[in-house]
Amino acid sequence: MQKTAPEYKVITMKKVAFHTLGCKVNQYETEALKERFEAGGYTVVPEEETADVYVINTCTVTNLADRKSRQFIRRAIKKNPDAIVAACGCYVQINPEEAASIPGVDLVVGTNGKQELFDKVEELMEKRSETALRMVLPYSELTEYRSDGIISAMDGRSRAFIKIQEGCDRFCSYCLIPFARGRVRSRDADEILEEVRALVGKGFREIVLTGINTALYGRDDPEDEGKGFARLLDRIDAVPGDFRVRLSSLEPTVVSPSQVADVLDHERLCHHLHLSIQSGSDPVLKAMNRGYARAEYLEIVDMIRKRDPHFGITTDIICGFPGETEKDVEDTLALIKEAAFARVHVFGYSRRDGTKAAAMPGQIPAAVKAARVKLVSDAAELAARDFIESCRGLEQIVLPERLTDDGRFYEGYSGNYLMTYIHAERFDEDPCGSFVKAKLDGPFMDGVRGIC
Repeated sequence: MQKTAPEYKVITMKKVAFHTLGCKVNQYETEALKERFEAGGYTVVPEEETADVYVINTCTVTNLADRKSRQFIRRAIKKNPDAIVAACGCYVQINPEEAASIPGVDLVVGTNGKQELFDKVEELMEKRSETALRMVLPYSELTEYRSDGIISAMDGRSRAFIKIQEGCDRFCSYCLIPFARGRVRSRDADEILEEVRALVGKGFREIVLTGINTALYGRDDPEDEGKGFARLLDRIDAVPGDFRVRLSSLEPTVVSPSQVADVLDHERLCHHLHLSIQSGSDPVLKAMNRGYARAEYLEIVDMIRKRDPHFGITTDIICGFPGETEKDVEDTLALIKEAAFARVHVFGYSRRDGTKAAAMPGQIPAAVKAARVKLVSDAAELAARDFIESCRGLEQIVLPERLTDDGRFYEGYSGNYLMTYIHAERFDEDPCGSFVKAKLDGPFMDGVRGIC
């Protein structure tokens, strides 16, 4: 009797694409989502490809961020009108109705519901809804730290982000993020340590600790006494392996010089801090509700410089805040020089409905803001070059991350956060993902040349 050939069912892997806007916390959360979809049988593809599902992780830090969030949502819908399009994150949390009203959006998820996003997408695969499903909690319910699980990878081979904290209670007068992210809550330290060990075991050599306001880690514990962040670093220091730790930022609204000193005592910590100032003017800092004065900020800078004169300090500055005067701008320019920043991110003030600053008198015209952004950016560029010159001849540990497009240099950050370019011909093997000693040799491209 002739046997009939068996029939085989062809299984096509579903495809998912991601686009992430905004901060390192969003990047971390997107990685967690990627791993959840992969575990569920999906193939992650570049966002330019046609996919069955598109996930846009949004940002709302400025009006431009809102606009870009909407643009990328619409771009995904246009790419494949039959795909399931999920929008999540801060823009969605602040503007759920607006996000849900975009034709073609299937799912909107706030900042505390991303953990259920995969399951909701699977439900929509079975049965589509006529209107967008909404999973957005009100601000009053953003009180629980929701674990994303333990991630095991990150784009790139060298650096990995670890989220340690959620939420902010500082309420700067220009900022919507506390409303988007909710109250301060800290991730379980044991879970953080487990993730550090997993990522170091996978070969990552730099662990970047990140959060909405990283230095607030542990402050939701009434017995913390401001020591929780330093205690966490104590435990990370004790993890075996060849790796270093970088902090995404510290807020001077939160930390005192003594608390910064406790942080700097940790052996694995890179000699770099992002210490946001926002303005060099005391009246503007007060109007911003930053909670510190210019002199207090410079006290922290001075303490850091006494420990290491080549310590890389980076910062953010907002130009054109309501009521800002020419004298305020001059104070900011003077502070840039005095603090000797390694890098300054300069922004024009973005008026955000729902913040106190939006209702303040003295709103600055757009043209004046643009001129001040240019003035401050030029001063920041000069300060960065001066800092690089001050590091000439300094030996640093560099972590190469990629080969430049022309194939001539490997690029990666030094411990003090200078993008360092080392001639590729110096290496017999690809050095990416390994620490390299290099002598810094002056400004080069957007960073410094390294010699080894």
